Amino acid sequence: MQGYVDRDSQLIGKVIVEAGAEIINSTIRGPAIIGENTRILNSYIGPFTSIYHHCLIENSEVEHSIVLEQSSIRDLPNRLEDSLIGRNVEIARSPLKPKAYRLMLGDNSSVGVL
Repeated sequence: MQGYVDRDSQLIGKVIVEAGAEIINSTIRGPAIIGENTRILNSYIGPFTSIYHHCLIENSEVEHSIVLEQSSIRDLPNRLEDSLIGRNVEIARSPLKPKAYRLMLGDNSSVGVL
């Protein structure tokens, strides 16, 4: 435990919080690892999840997933699970109308849509 965890947060099981990481008003259920300078705000991180360095998870739930560096996941209405999120990826709920899925996917991608 080298990062900061506030009083309103809960760490359950084996959870590694690296230097400079902040966990605020969130629950993390291990095994899980939160990388350097990553911020987890008002979120749930489930077991078997790795969030790499310099990421932001806000108002979202992530479980059984890997999130690579400098990615952000914000304001998702449902849980993100069984996923691999690459580097510098932004996933956020969009306020734009009309509502639609807007995707930019690389080679050999696979997406499951509700």
